[in-house]
Amino acid sequence: MTFYGPDWDQLERTDPEVAQAIQGEVARLGGKLQLIASENFTSPAVMAATGSVMTNKYAEGYPGRRYYGGCQQVDIVENLAIERAKRLFGAEHANVQPHSGAQANMAAYFAVAGHGDTILAMSLPHGGHLTHGSKVNFSGKWFDVVAYGVRRDTELIDMDEVRDLARQHRPKVIVAGATAYPRVFDFAAFRQIADEVGAVFVVDLAHYVGLVAGGAYPSPVPHADIVTFTTHKVLRGPRGGMILSRAEHAKAIDKTVFPMMQGGPLMNTIAAKAVALAEASAPAFREYAAQVVANARALVAGLAEAGLRPVSGGTDSHLILADVSPLGVTGREAEERLDEAGIVLNRNAIPYDTQPPLVASGLRIGTAAETTAGMREPEMATIASLVGRGLAGGAEAAGVRDEVAALVGKFPPYPATV
Repeated sequence: MTFYGPDWDQLERTDPEVAQAIQGEVARLGGKLQLIASENFTSPAVMAATGSVMTNKYAEGYPGRRYYGGCQQVDIVENLAIERAKRLFGAEHANVQPHSGAQANMAAYFAVAGHGDTILAMSLPHGGHLTHGSKVNFSGKWFDVVAYGVRRDTELIDMDEVRDLARQHRPKVIVAGATAYPRVFDFAAFRQIADEVGAVFVVDLAHYVGLVAGGAYPSPVPHADIVTFTTHKVLRGPRGGMILSRAEHAKAIDKTVFPMMQGGPLMNTIAAKAVALAEASAPAFREYAAQVVANARALVAGLAEAGLRPVSGGTDSHLILADVSPLGVTGREAEERLDEAGIVLNRNAIPYDTQPPLVASGLRIGTAAETTAGMREPEMATIASLVGRGLAGGAEAAGVRDEVAALVGKFPPYPATV
């Protein structure tokens, strides 16, 4: 049976245009290398929960304190998600309702800071996120944001700069976390700085939470006041957000998520979050997380041999930031050439980039999805070679595309599709 989701025949009859687009997406996944660092392949169980009847239920409020009747079953799944999150990460409190990582960050900030308060967070051009203070984002519009970055010589976070900025600006909140920083954060050092200046310490763990769940990356939970994350990256769950916190912040966070920011939670997504948390608690997930990091390290070594410069010299996570300027191309040119060759990733600014953001000098590459598909270190060496050849463009890219299709064909994300 072809795997597209529940009631596929009915969808084809009811809306063939949408059905065709979904078929096209399945074909895309089965024909190209998926190296977007913020994407993964969820399990059929997660997708089944996402497409379940839980999507029908309005459930404003929290388990046992709803504003609608008939919430007995959704209370069960939300309580399961909460307890599984607390147990998996060793947290005192969990809120599983945020619709996205951005909304989780918004709730975390609003729970502990007011309009115009100072937030110290990582610079977007150095690897931070839009919600860490970009002027076009709510964070930059609502708060007075001061940015820290990485050293020019090592491309690692400059903790001396973080400390100096914290002493100078006395922020209400200090944020650790990034979307394009491949290394480990020193959460204990951030905690010390936060304590010194009386700041609330928030960690945006979106990119690393799956590795933390699998024991392959240090946990910030013992150090942070609040931890936010998405559930759809290395954690391999549905698209959504979540917040962990110390008990003292629980009431403020819950009130900020509902009723301040959101109405009815997406109960089908919360059910799928519960499934993903159960999967992440299994021994096999620890093996997976370790393999994700091993694959990233193997891939970054191969990319260096192919002429790409690894930013910061390597990676401690699922994520690689590579400078393509030594090859005489921009990030945009590299992304376009590799897409033609069947390799999907994204251009990304590198620290102290001389190119504008829409052009950029780097590529952001991740190993979570293809590790889920079963690839290991030998395949990473092959991928690195294919990337190097694909960047040459032209006729060479056409040959690479055929080799990519053959490689992906051996590791289909959903075997029932072949």
